[in-house]
Amino acid sequence: QVQLVESGGGLVQAGGSLRLTCAASGRTFSNYGMGWFRQAPGKERDLVAAISSIGTTTYYADSVKGRFTISRDNAKNTLYLQMNSLKPEDTAMYYCAATRGLYSRTNYNYWGQGTQVTVSS
Repeated sequence: QVQLVESGGGLVQAGGSLRLTCAASGRTFSNYGMGWFRQAPGKERDLVAAISSIGTTTYYADSVKGRFTISRDNAKNTLYLQMNSLKPEDTAMYYCAATRGLYSRTNYNYWGQGTQVTVSS
């Protein structure tokens, strides 16, 4: 079992930046692939970015490529999402998730409670 707690969300103007943090506890963090998902009201939850267990492989949704950066610090059991050049359409609840596989874009087993990101125009 892995417990995940997100932080760092908030209200920001368009063009601004935020860094989301996901603190993990429980099992060995470096054994899990990780991802950031987001869900806007009335929409499905979508994968924003993913990173392999040791950080060598990453994935980004087309909508955030070049603006968001996923990273992890396995020594600190922490996952990050640096979000730059934010747009109003980035407004959503952001979730951190862990997969028992070393890397995945689809199958995630553990979820955090989410942190709200709101981008004003």
